[in-house]
Amino acid sequence: MPDPATHQDPTAALQKVLATLSYLLTRSQAHERQASQAGVTAGRSDLYLLMALEDSGGVSRVGDLAVQMMVEPPHVTRQIRQLEAQDLVERTPDELDRRARRIAITPRGRAVLESFRQARLAGLRQALSDFDAAELVTTKAVLDRLVDYVRDKHAEEGPGGQGERKA
Repeated sequence: MPDPATHQDPTAALQKVLATLSYLLTRSQAHERQASQAGVTAGRSDLYLLMALEDSGGVSRVGDLAVQMMVEPPHVTRQIRQLEAQDLVERTPDELDRRARRIAITPRGRAVLESFRQARLAGLRQALSDFDAAELVTTKAVLDRLVDYVRDKHAEEGPGGQGERKA
């Protein structure tokens, strides 16, 4: 009888691996361990927002961050208040629209993010030590394409996850 694992659909096998990896990487215990190693007290979603902000050049509008993070703007606004209280971000005037505010990562926010990033990078380097550079480049390319696909799909579906209604 053939071994089902050797004849498994590669896409289904990848989906299973990605689901397992996602679960393991997003467990609060894993985050707490990495944060502790980095001396960071910020939560997972706080650090993701800081990363999104840094990816935007360090300054962004709430709405743009919400789109980037694929969440609703009120969620980002609540999170910004919490990060502001920790001196990780600050609100700055928007030069183009005096009514609007922009969110800027503070030097302390950058330091917290860098400390956490270094702790995560050390763990990832250890986990990937048996892979050569070409394998890592290929893996990154595949994952980048998956991220782009998911972001594009989310944009098509709209913020509520429902398909956009055509008039």
